[in-house]
Amino acid sequence: LDATALRSLRLLDYGGAAMAPALIRQLRERLPGVGLVQTYGLTEAGPGGTYLPAEDALVRLGSIGRRCAGEFTEFRVVDADGQNVVGADEVGELLLRGPAVMDGYLDDPAATDTAFDDGWLRSGDIVRLDADGYLYVVDRKKDIIVRGGYNISSAEVEAVLLSHPDILDAAVVGIAHPRLGEDVHAFVVMRDGASLDPADASSFAAERIADFKVPRGYTFVDTLPRNAAGKVLKPQLRDSLTHSGG
Repeated sequence: LDATALRSLRLLDYGGAAMAPALIRQLRERLPGVGLVQTYGLTEAGPGGTYLPAEDALVRLGSIGRRCAGEFTEFRVVDADGQNVVGADEVGELLLRGPAVMDGYLDDPAATDTAFDDGWLRSGDIVRLDADGYLYVVDRKKDIIVRGGYNISSAEVEAVLLSHPDILDAAVVGIAHPRLGEDVHAFVVMRDGASLDPADASSFAAERIADFKVPRGYTFVDTLPRNAAGKVLKPQLRDSLTHSGG
């Protein structure tokens, strides 16, 4: 950023995945006059979704907002059974409805039926709704790690690791465990010239999250695999552990 002329930059709009709070703080420090806007959506919802305006970027750090993108878009958060709308500070799956939502998947009625609940599109994202109606992504439903009966948000663990000054990037996945079902494994990219012992990384994490959420294994890599939209390819990371024997 120091070598780039950004005087005309007015707004940064980020989405695709939950932005780690540590990265939002860094953006605010490095680009103090630029508006930071979090948007949320998915391809199946078209341009419909939610957003957090720039004035709330730090006040509601990590939120994807409480406003819909478009006056005809609606959202709600339902429990695991999909029958009940959750209350404040409870978690559930985020559902969207509106005219921009897809009709269905081409030539795949089974997938279409799974994607909808009485006209509401299932996002596949587990979120928390606070008392003021702001949404916070907990994790992708398929990325929740169940370790010894405890549900662990991979996004929460990643956010903690990314707050370490020597860690540039991180991704957390579940790995099969013979007794616990799954255990927590972290892929870590270090900043240039930095190094970190796995024990020190675990100690850092243990000071910030519960012990059962702390990664028990680490793989240090040069980069994380990402798709064209910039999302980390977690299935590829899980496969790499399987092929290497864990």
